[in-house]
Amino acid sequence: MATRFLIDGPADADTTVLLAHGAGAPMDSAVLNATAAAFAEVGLRVARFEFSYMAARRTDDARKPPPRADRLTVEYEDAVRELGIAGPLIIGGKSMGARVASMVADGLFERGAINGLLCIGYPFHPPGKPEQLRTKHLAELKTPTLICQGTRDPFGVPGEVAGYRLSDGIEVLWLEDGDHDLKPRKKVSGLSVADHLKTMAGAVAAFAARLSH
Repeated sequence: MATRFLIDGPADADTTVLLAHGAGAPMDSAVLNATAAAFAEVGLRVARFEFSYMAARRTDDARKPPPRADRLTVEYEDAVRELGIAGPLIIGGKSMGARVASMVADGLFERGAINGLLCIGYPFHPPGKPEQLRTKHLAELKTPTLICQGTRDPFGVPGEVAGYRLSDGIEVLWLEDGDHDLKPRKKVSGLSVADHLKTMAGAVAAFAARLSH
């Protein structure tokens, strides 16, 4: 297996989840470290990778901006191939990583390479620009999909998402008062980000179990 992957969770897990990072944070960001740990706790194996522009930031002085999402699809497909998982595989990511995964999901699903798609904080639109939707391909998505979204995520809140045309194969798990990193305000909600990660991990484990049977 390529050394560029970060692996968490049991080696003999029934399902592996491949995650890509968001536009501005690496694969070992605090939110993805905590997510991987929560998933491993419920018996999922997690593999994380970085797109080349983000990996380059580790060695280059200049911070390369992220390219357009559609220019990263080949890199995501390459990661699936390099990971080489024979058993059940769910692909996905955080924010932009989720968007890129959603763009390649159906092609991989139709070839039997993956079982499902997981989107954490899907960027339905840029913050403050609800008219610039990134949902067209989600209307016809054939891959079973779970989207985990905070209810105050500026990239898409419940009232907006309810009006979108989404595939019947998409489930949305709303996490109360969560922001784009799923973090709630403790004083407002009485919840912590750890609570939301535990809820999400349980939902993903149940989703994976349904897909593998």
